[in-house]
Amino acid sequence: MLKRLAAAALLAATVVPVSVVHAQRPSPPPGPLTSGFLCCNMRTYGDSISDINYDEQGTSIVAVGTPARITGYDFRFFNLDLAGKPQRIKNDYSRNITLIDFAKRYVVTEDPKQKMAAFPPAVSTAIRAGKVMPGMTREQVLMAIGYPVAGENPSLEATTWRYWRDSWSEYQVNFDDKGLVKTVVGDPVALSRVLAATP
Repeated sequence: MLKRLAAAALLAATVVPVSVVHAQRPSPPPGPLTSGFLCCNMRTYGDSISDINYDEQGTSIVAVGTPARITGYDFRFFNLDLAGKPQRIKNDYSRNITLIDFAKRYVVTEDPKQKMAAFPPAVSTAIRAGKVMPGMTREQVLMAIGYPVAGENPSLEATTWRYWRDSWSEYQVNFDDKGLVKTVVGDPVALSRVLAATP
């Protein structure tokens, strides 16, 4: 009996405790901490912006040309300072492009407002209102309503860009062979929110 107890005590003393190893997330990808300007009108939920850019209740617009400074990168989003306010822009639906390329879409080095000053007044007014109109260039559409998500629009040279006003309401911007907006197609509510009145 004593031998058995001694053997059990020896065994207990020699067992190495198993430590629980938690899987660590890989380090976020490094990227340039660029300063510049917001490419386009984007809707924020307070401190977070999605690439889908839904026009939902409770969101507010951060205007095209807002001073922007990237402060860090994470797995599907990058952090930035927009005119003194912390935000993050999340890659929800454009995961077929790298996070660095994703960030370069939204923080640009040339101030869009300077370009807008050379646009026809009706176009500049539409962009500031977050609306599109026939005759706009692709660049002007981007300034007004942001990028169409890359998951559904792999090529920005396509003649149709698909956008979503919310989870149920799609609208499409169609370009002619010169790269100018030909038509905007969607349900009446979406069109009332995105289509500018023509002069």
